Amino acid sequence: MRRAALILLTGVLALAFAQAGKAAGGSYVFQGGTAYEQAQVVSALDVSSFNWSLIPQTITVHIGAYGDSYSTYGNVYLDASLLDSGEFSWGVVQHEFGHQVDFFLLDDAKRAILQQALGGKDWCYEVPGLQHSDNACERFASELAWAYWPSAQNSMRPTPQDDEAGAMPVAAFRTLLTQLIGAPSTATAPPSTVTAYAPPVKVNTAKKKRLRVR
Repeated sequence: MRRAALILLTGVLALAFAQAGKAAGGSYVFQGGTAYEQAQVVSALDVSSFNWSLIPQTITVHIGAYGDSYSTYGNVYLDASLLDSGEFSWGVVQHEFGHQVDFFLLDDAKRAILQQALGGKDWCYEVPGLQHSDNACERFASELAWAYWPSAQNSMRPTPQDDEAGAMPVAAFRTLLTQLIGAPSTATAPPSTVTAYAPPVKVNTAKKKRLRVR
């Protein structure tokens, strides 16, 4: 009887730990990429304190020679050469998953609140010809990446030359986002044609480093 109870308890604990792990990184599958490149995506999501499991759908992560990294509804496209740079790529990964938060958890009312707080001339590429940071959806994704991993190693960190991720103090942004998406919502899906992009980043190939996969 004691053995049966111990086996049952072990199974319950294992299930609890499995669910806790999934809650941090969310649900996603890979198409393409080396084991090292895929590991960078996993590390990028795990190092962030954002609860990616709020996204109510499995995201397909495409890894290839795309030149740029970008997102569409339910899909994240990451350039392989960027992921090869290791930790430098993590902010971009988080930025692209930030677009998935937008796609699945925000509705027009929440986007209006965020645009007022973050600035921008439209929400997401409704007006052609604007700069990357003029789109509030890009400000949102960069701010999310920075607010939940405020590390000097984060390529999304705000700088005097580019404040795309610095429109709001970290604490204020996190408080606002908790109020808006503290739990999964039934947000209205954006048009399937919406494409959102990572901000331009420069990879120093001389400093590429291989992180040990744990």
